[in-house]
Amino acid sequence: MSDIYTTIRSESQGLFKDKGSRFIAYAFPVRSEEEVKPLLDALRKEHHAARHCCYAYRISSIERTPSGPVLSKEGIWRASDDGEPSGTAGRQILGQIDSAGLQDVLVAVVRYFGGILLGVPGLIRAYRSAAADALSNAGRAEVQAVLRYTLRFPYEKQPEVEKMIKDYRLAVTKRDFSEDCSVEMEIPPSLEFKVVEHIEKMGIFINHNNT
Repeated sequence: MSDIYTTIRSESQGLFKDKGSRFIAYAFPVRSEEEVKPLLDALRKEHHAARHCCYAYRISSIERTPSGPVLSKEGIWRASDDGEPSGTAGRQILGQIDSAGLQDVLVAVVRYFGGILLGVPGLIRAYRSAAADALSNAGRAEVQAVLRYTLRFPYEKQPEVEKMIKDYRLAVTKRDFSEDCSVEMEIPPSLEFKVVEHIEKMGIFINHNNT
């Protein structure tokens, strides 16, 4: 399985109107569930007069398997109808995220009621269309899934560590040479076994970061 997945490049908006009701959609790139609530709270505050703020998200995650870590097919997800009839909103929004093949995405749709009931088919069409419009207005970006590790080692090991980083083309997010040396780096899931085995053979302490 590939370590690469697709997300949106930046925030975007979409709109669908039907019988006086307005469905305003917002798409956000998100990397964790912790980012979701503040975004939804801000939308609800901005649109305090709206009837509903329905949403869905799918966030990438790494799955541990007997053959090694892989990018999860489902990741972490949730869908909310926020008071709309069950299945008419959140699942429809999530379906548009999935149809576009995206992860690390939150889409929220704010509804202003126009006074005329749309019925279940009308709501399904409205939430699908609004979400699809927002996602179509967002650029795409390919992202490398990674596992984050910290290495700690004495100064004399630094040339060996730097060579290993170069050989495997690993991204380094932080270097610290204050006392002993430490390096924070990112390892693609498909390379984890090879890289960790290599580091352990070097006699270097390695710690998997959970963040």
